[in-house]
Amino acid sequence: MDIRTLPDMERQIYNRIKKKYDLTFDRFRAGEQNIRLLKIADIEQLLDGKDPFADVSEFPFWVRLWDAAMILAYVLGAQKDTKGKRLLELGSGLGAAGLAAAAAGFDVTLSDSEDIRIDFQRVSAAASKLFDITFVRMDWIDPPPLKPFDVLAGAEILFREELLQPLLHIFKTCLAPDGMIYLAHDAKRQSLPKFLKLAQNDFDIALKEQVIKRDGKTITIIINRLRHKKN
Repeated sequence: MDIRTLPDMERQIYNRIKKKYDLTFDRFRAGEQNIRLLKIADIEQLLDGKDPFADVSEFPFWVRLWDAAMILAYVLGAQKDTKGKRLLELGSGLGAAGLAAAAAGFDVTLSDSEDIRIDFQRVSAAASKLFDITFVRMDWIDPPPLKPFDVLAGAEILFREELLQPLLHIFKTCLAPDGMIYLAHDAKRQSLPKFLKLAQNDFDIALKEQVIKRDGKTITIIINRLRHKKN
């Protein structure tokens, strides 16, 4: 990636981040589009000597491109009826799924809770030549006012039980009446069934499993689709 080809603002963001971390770009295809995803090359730079298992709640999960995020990217990137539809990715992290959705034609808003994550997303979007994306800093407990979206999406976002109820509230208030929610999680994610149990009173829930092989191991990704229940 030739950084000189980035627009001025995104190039300045990249150079600011580069002063702190070694950076690299991952590449993947979303339909006919090449997506370039900015990443920290060495996660140890971010951990700064901290034991990532000492307090899992403080682990910077967003710096890793999770298998579930890639599966969700492929699901959203394969959608056909996208023109004029608004999509919000929650807990976007590196933004792979949302960028794939933008490449498929959705009007995408990427959201996360920290500015540094949004900085990475901005650079990745510009590097992928996706310029019509909105970026929102979003606290699930105190979310900003947003118009309803046709699609809500998230990968590996169910990992803190105290945020399950706030997330359910966002689903209920931010999803358009005929909208769809796409979630993707590792089947081992213990909070997933807890959340789906909370959501079943308000949403019809469908499930599909995607099995992948990595480093000789079998990994099962659960893809859930949720719709408002009809009265």
